[in-house]
Amino acid sequence: MGKTDSNKPILVVGGGISGVTAAVELAEAGREVILIEKQAYLGGNVIKMNSYFPKLCPPSCGLEINFRRIRQNPRIKYYTSSTVEGISGEKGNFSVRIKTSAQYVKNNCTVCGDCVSVCPVERMDEFNYNLSKTKAIYLPHEMAFPMKFTIDNEYCKKESCNKCVEVCTYNAIDFSVEEKENVLDVQSVIFATGWHNYDASKLDNLNYLSSENILTNVEFERLLAPNGPTEGKLLKPSDQSVPGEVVFVQCAGSRDENHLPYCSAVCCSASLKHALTIREKLPDCKVKIFYIDLRVSGRNEDFLNKVKQEKNIELIKGKVGKVELNHENNKLVVEAEDIQNGIKLKHETDMVVLATGIEPHNLPLDINTNSWGFLANGQEKGLVAVSCSKKPMDVSSSVKDATAAALKAIQ
Repeated sequence: MGKTDSNKPILVVGGGISGVTAAVELAEAGREVILIEKQAYLGGNVIKMNSYFPKLCPPSCGLEINFRRIRQNPRIKYYTSSTVEGISGEKGNFSVRIKTSAQYVKNNCTVCGDCVSVCPVERMDEFNYNLSKTKAIYLPHEMAFPMKFTIDNEYCKKESCNKCVEVCTYNAIDFSVEEKENVLDVQSVIFATGWHNYDASKLDNLNYLSSENILTNVEFERLLAPNGPTEGKLLKPSDQSVPGEVVFVQCAGSRDENHLPYCSAVCCSASLKHALTIREKLPDCKVKIFYIDLRVSGRNEDFLNKVKQEKNIELIKGKVGKVELNHENNKLVVEAEDIQNGIKLKHETDMVVLATGIEPHNLPLDINTNSWGFLANGQEKGLVAVSCSKKPMDVSSSVKDATAAALKAIQ
């Protein structure tokens, strides 16, 4: 006899903070859980942050606790570097086909680093949003879970190079490994597939690609992080000098029928947080925030009050129409409205941060979505959407929603 509905595992798709939260809550409630993540590590977007709401904790604060809960709980089975290829069946009896890319580095890797020192090939580091480079064999980050090196299949020369294999004392690298497919029999599916930033290069008027000193909000977050490309030092990417001023452009592509017609809910609070962090790191650096409306709520209103008290932070109500590079002095020219003063202005600055909105990660599956691409919650069908897979949320709200999703999946 096969397993009854209540004994079948619950599948969680996405290993960011929402997926990890749902998985550990389910497992500690006594349920078997399978957690899959397309990256080589768990942690999603939050693991890349300098700090997150509501307490401005570093990622190590909340995620390390949950990683320990996963390690200690035999009810959780996880697959990294894995994607869902198909779902069939019905509530209580789903068949899910997943594909796991070739895992050339085995679990007995000790992260000694000998392989990295001899690797001759470099690649852009997507963990740092391509603001730095790694070798073709690399540790995704110092808190990686699972804690082992991974290999970029696109750049690694494998057997034609083989230098990493030759120096590995523990025989932890095997290029003969092939990708695998598994079929999972599960009761229900929680989609915690998360979000990605809107492509800023689509915003022609803001000329994102014209200067290294025009960054998105997530790239700027990495610059502020101690484990980021500049080890937490706020420097202009173009010449590694200290900026005298940073301008934030709110609603970059959001609330715009030509791009994202909705509010992404978190961008205003993130920019206020960034502004206060700049003041801590560089007390003499000036900050200007151009906004349509500042949408903050709950505890995040405290950030707005603190920002208003800072003499070197200026809040300007007005939409930015254009950002251009002045090639003569390498400054950035911001053209914007100043509604309260009834003028249009041109202002030169050192760095510009585009507060781009968030989009859901769409899966190539036959699952209902709304007109914006977010998943429609199908709890009655055994398919539960959680946090940013169904609408924009901050981390605190996402964790609460993931906990609620775990309860719904059990029910």
